[in-house]
Amino acid sequence: MTTGLTVLVPCFNEGAQVEVAHRELAEALGEIGELEILFVDDGSTDDSLDRIRRLAETDPRVAYVSFTRNFGLDAVMDAGVQYARHPWTVQCDADLQVPPAEIWSLLGKAAEGYDVVFGERQGRRDPLLRRIGSRAMHGAARRVFGIDMPRGASTFRLVRTGVARTIMDLRLPWFIPAVPLIGARYAVTPVAHRPRTAGRSRLRPVRLAAHALELFFGFSWRPLTAVYATAILGLAAALALALTGNPFPPVHLLLAGLTLAALGVVARYAHRLLRETSPVRRYYVRESNLPLRPEDTLTGGLPCPPPPARP
Repeated sequence: MTTGLTVLVPCFNEGAQVEVAHRELAEALGEIGELEILFVDDGSTDDSLDRIRRLAETDPRVAYVSFTRNFGLDAVMDAGVQYARHPWTVQCDADLQVPPAEIWSLLGKAAEGYDVVFGERQGRRDPLLRRIGSRAMHGAARRVFGIDMPRGASTFRLVRTGVARTIMDLRLPWFIPAVPLIGARYAVTPVAHRPRTAGRSRLRPVRLAAHALELFFGFSWRPLTAVYATAILGLAAALALALTGNPFPPVHLLLAGLTLAALGVVARYAHRLLRETSPVRRYYVRESNLPLRPEDTLTGGLPCPPPPARP
């Protein structure tokens, strides 16, 4: 089914968890002849990069890419699939809440002919608020905004590397709904889930809310359609008030509020279009033990020797 596997491990201030993730992945997947463990360091400020370097010096299966600063998970995913050296890529977080041995479940399902296999976390061991928020967001995406979201899909997933690159090149804000959007063959399979034992989640309530807005406005035009309908109704109401001479202030306040809300929705879509066409890259790489694409570096691939010393 596969001649090789890249395990993408996102890292941001993971510290000692780097060695733990490497050890468990190597133990679980050691029988795969062509295995790559690719750490993508998202601008860590602790010793994560030093630990990754040491692993790369002793284990030829370890590769790494380190960003110039913190660019976020979307950038990590983009860099991971761009620099993956094998035809299949699996994303496995360094916190290892999904045991690395579960990767075999994804590989087995992919052998049935799928391009993408998502892991569905059984007995999810995240905080209650996180679980409720995630369920509500996915439910609203499907029922309210009409977005095709694979049920139970998580970031623990196995993807044909070429398919992942196609999706990332679209510069969409979410990966999961992009899979059915392009017509990729996908499946969802159950995987074990365990409590977090190291570090902490970077997704706080405000970030989760922003993440939800990225999903809703990135994959659905329904909010914009609602703005058009509201504008028509508002115009009709304003015309009726003008004809009747009704100066009722609450109605005017309501119309003003709807107008501001409509402007906010339109601005969100304008921001979406600007982001998709922006020439700014998702990330810039400071260091790697892999050959880098010139456009991913701050120097455009040009050598940077030290400046000449004064004679």
